[in-house]
Amino acid sequence: MHTELHDISPPAGSTGRRGDRVFLGLSRGAGLTILVLMGGIAAFLAWRASLALAQNEGNFLTTFEWNANASPPVFGIAVLAFGTLVSSLIAMILAVPIAVAIALFTTHYVPRRIGSLIGYVIDLLAAVPSIVYGLWGALLLVPHLVGVYEWLDSWLGWTVVLSYDGGAPRSLMTVGILLAIMILPIVTNVSREVFRQAPDTHQEAALALGATRWEVVRTAVLPFGRSGVISASMLGLGRALGETMAVATVLSPSAILSARILEPGGGTFAQNIASAFKEAGEFGRDALIASGLVLFVITLLVNGAARLIIARRKEYSGANA
Repeated sequence: MHTELHDISPPAGSTGRRGDRVFLGLSRGAGLTILVLMGGIAAFLAWRASLALAQNEGNFLTTFEWNANASPPVFGIAVLAFGTLVSSLIAMILAVPIAVAIALFTTHYVPRRIGSLIGYVIDLLAAVPSIVYGLWGALLLVPHLVGVYEWLDSWLGWTVVLSYDGGAPRSLMTVGILLAIMILPIVTNVSREVFRQAPDTHQEAALALGATRWEVVRTAVLPFGRSGVISASMLGLGRALGETMAVATVLSPSAILSARILEPGGGTFAQNIASAFKEAGEFGRDALIASGLVLFVITLLVNGAARLIIARRKEYSGANA
């Protein structure tokens, strides 16, 4: 019985079935909608920020004081930028090593069932609202950090950065510890997925050559997942930079820029906006929007850098695994 094979590919110039054309149109429309929304947000922030910056008496980038309702208004982001970057850096230093260790432990050191259970528990941390983290930090974390800060001061107080004079530790260090807990699920989950995609052939080859479990991880898994871990860290950094309610609940804000990260004081962009927006007048809100524009740009740069790093490594998608 002879069976003819017919070419079922669409004719040249055809766009395929109607469903394909509809899906393509919807996909393009969704992508363009996101771009329009982002452009609209950026344009609104830039417009309102320009109204405030035109009347500001000080230098917006270097002024410590924030008094937008004064006459003449004076406000700047020096303290806010310092506090945002320092607290986020502390969070990254604390969270990333722990997150990578958890990801490696759940993917290469325990049975899959136990690893999945641990991963599920880590996922629950991402589901906790930020205000709950803030309340936990204010009521439980802050009181219990006094002894830790006194110990750090006794051993490392000579560095000035880790000196502590007592009082409630509502400081940038406390904010960094809280943010580290909040970004831990993000970095862990992405790193875990990256490590799972490490090629089995590479790991089996290392084992065949007599490598230990750690040597397999060091030579075959970590090099493969390096860019993924960096991208996960940047995604966590983006979360830390924009966190609002938890920081506002824990931090004792001030307009003093100090290198002593254990002492109360400092501020962040998001915390300042949340704390001052309700009492601010129309001009004060424009000033807050100006600081929000800076945070918007920083967050875009961080997430854009993460996407570029992911795009540079095709292995991250698992296509070559």
